[in-house]
Amino acid sequence: MLKPGEPVIRRYHKRGEQLSVVKFCRVVSDDERGLLLWLAEGSPLRWLRAADGRGLRDMPFAEWLTVPKQLVARRWTDTGVLILLPPDAAHSVWWFYRGPGGGFSQWYINLEQPAVRWSDGELVGVDTVDYDLDIVVMSDRSWCWKDEHELAERIAFPEHYWVSDPVAVRAEGERLAALAEAGGFPFDGTFCDFRPDPGWSVPAELPAGWDRPRAWS
Repeated sequence: MLKPGEPVIRRYHKRGEQLSVVKFCRVVSDDERGLLLWLAEGSPLRWLRAADGRGLRDMPFAEWLTVPKQLVARRWTDTGVLILLPPDAAHSVWWFYRGPGGGFSQWYINLEQPAVRWSDGELVGVDTVDYDLDIVVMSDRSWCWKDEHELAERIAFPEHYWVSDPVAVRAEGERLAALAEAGGFPFDGTFCDFRPDPGWSVPAELPAGWDRPRAWS
């Protein structure tokens, strides 16, 4: 089990070894509920962009497949986010804090490949593949799909796309949406009053080793 405050590198891949997003987080807890991470405002990132600066969402998928790309250094500009990775689950659940005084605003269900943990002795991380289709759950537990058009567009390129079973992805989303409507954990108010340890610093750069080979399941 990881200890509170321990740095963790959360990474997304596309196909094969291609890194798409790298985020610096800190451990909040690590128990039977899963690995709970804090992504602080200003945290260092790497983000896959086209050589001209555009992102995946800025062009048709067919064009994205052909343009030169590079990982660009960025920082997390949103407010801090709490991220729960349940054991062996094809999703993560995020808590956004944007209300008065940084209060809880909404949940976000990120549909993704079950995370694979890794450690090289100096650095700890979790690797996953983003399934693109997501769900926004408001504080009253009403919800809506997000990015349906992206999934629909990209499944037309099965030889290049990283989602092999879009039906299963949607079914996982429907299951989580029903859980949210029912107010089951983690949509039962748990962590809605979370505040990070004020002693958790935000580094200037990602630690060495963030670009190590992908951890395969």
